[in-house]
Amino acid sequence: QLQACGGGLVQAWGSLRLSCAASGRSFTSYAMGWFRQAPGKEREFVAGINWSSARVLYADSVKGRFTISRDKVKNTVVHLQMNSLKPEDTAVYYCSATPGTTGWAYQRSYDYWGQGTLVTVSS
Repeated sequence: QLQACGGGLVQAWGSLRLSCAASGRSFTSYAMGWFRQAPGKEREFVAGINWSSARVLYADSVKGRFTISRDKVKNTVVHLQMNSLKPEDTAVYYCSATPGTTGWAYQRSYDYWGQGTLVTVSS
């Protein structure tokens, strides 16, 4: 089970930090990802991180603004630090988990999904 939290309303250029806690099975060896879905659009990849935090991947649209990380104490908690937010970042953000080591940018690679948390960026 994946539980995401941290969404909310923020002004443009502001920051938010999303968190996702994985429980119910051993997710310590799973890669974790964040996807988002804006109104009327398809779900898209945002960022991914492998189990050891040695590898990260970002969508071009968020590079340099968003940072994905795994909690130093609980490896099964993943954070998404979002800075310099833009109105176009408005979406429901979903966390996900996969035992795979490739294909992180694709939804089909992920076996587990959280319920989503809404991020609204006002201009």
